[in-house]
Amino acid sequence: MNLISFVLLAFADFVPAIITGVLALALGAVVGILVYKNSVVAKTLKAKESATKIVEDAMAEAKALKKEAILDAKEEANRIKEETENECKLRRQEVVKNEERLNAREDFINSKEESLEKKQLQLENEKILIENEQQKIQDLKNSVQEEKNNAVKELERISALTRDEAKNELINLITDDAKKEASATVRLLEQQAKEDAEKNARNIISLAIQKCATDVTSDATVSAIALPNDEMKGRLIGREGRNIKAIEAATGVELIVDDTPDTVLISCFEPVRREIARVAIEKLMLDGRIHPTRIEETVEKVRKDIEQEMKKAGEDAVFDAEISGMHPELIKTLGKLKYRTSYGQNVLKHSMEVSYIAGIMAAELGANIKIAKRGGLLHDIGKAIDHEVEGTHVSLGVELARKYKENEQVVHCIEAHHGDVEFNSIEAILVQAADAISSA
Repeated sequence: MNLISFVLLAFADFVPAIITGVLALALGAVVGILVYKNSVVAKTLKAKESATKIVEDAMAEAKALKKEAILDAKEEANRIKEETENECKLRRQEVVKNEERLNAREDFINSKEESLEKKQLQLENEKILIENEQQKIQDLKNSVQEEKNNAVKELERISALTRDEAKNELINLITDDAKKEASATVRLLEQQAKEDAEKNARNIISLAIQKCATDVTSDATVSAIALPNDEMKGRLIGREGRNIKAIEAATGVELIVDDTPDTVLISCFEPVRREIARVAIEKLMLDGRIHPTRIEETVEKVRKDIEQEMKKAGEDAVFDAEISGMHPELIKTLGKLKYRTSYGQNVLKHSMEVSYIAGIMAAELGANIKIAKRGGLLHDIGKAIDHEVEGTHVSLGVELARKYKENEQVVHCIEAHHGDVEFNSIEAILVQAADAISSA
């Protein structure tokens, strides 16, 4: 009992405190709820105010954008309107111009039609006049014929000759007179033709000579080489003459060493060999090493250089003569004429001169210029090998030209340039004439 009583008493003591705590808690909860509600209300009001402001700002911005869009649209509409008006204006101007052109064309056509109508009327009037004139002429012809018939009858009566007999006699008289006059006229024309032909020939030849201005060089069969001193002459001869023998064996020439101071002579009828020997000796003297092995090497090198020079000389000659399609071997052979002389002339220069003169004369006479120039350039081609092969330079030239498929007309120019065969073309005659002019 005591325990229960103690508990009850103790609980009785705590009841007020518990009630007070509960009340305090309830009051706190109510106060908290009120505070929270006030806070929520405040936030809600603030949010509403913010939303209202945002809406107002958005409405203001939308109005501004709308206003700006309206202005842009108006400007675009004005621009489009202006462009449309300008385009319409241009179209109207074009339409006006087209109308003016059409009106002008219509006026021109109308004037042409009027002019044609006038011309047609004029032609009809002229046609009537011509028909009247033709009728008058026909009447006149009939009258003349009638008078002629009457005259013939009267003549027959007076001369006691028929018309045919009188006609024959008249024809005989006229024929005799015509023959005499024709004979005199023919003699006069022949004389005039001869004078004109000689005059024209002189003009053509003088023109060809006047236009030609090539250089002429003269070489002999002997070339002289100047030596710096007598010591060099001894070195060229070599011990027991071995160097001079090596030079002669390598080049095919003859070296003449005499008492002439500071000079050595090279003798050879073949100009290319002579040139190779001359250049080789000059190179050996510059080099200073003169012995058989060096001599052979130098001569071989110079021979190749000379061959290249001959090829280039032939190509230059063909180019200067404006000739194309020539065989390379023939061009190379032509280049050998650079070292060939004939009657004091360099044969390559002479050939180029003949080609030039023949071309000028062919142009004056209306002949084939290409054939004349080609034949002139190749007319002495045989002289490039006449020291190596038996035969005249004419026959050798013909063989070379035919071997390398030259035109037969060109071959004939080569064959006939000394009159060995009868001429069958004017170009061959021109080549012979040009050869004579150049040689003289």
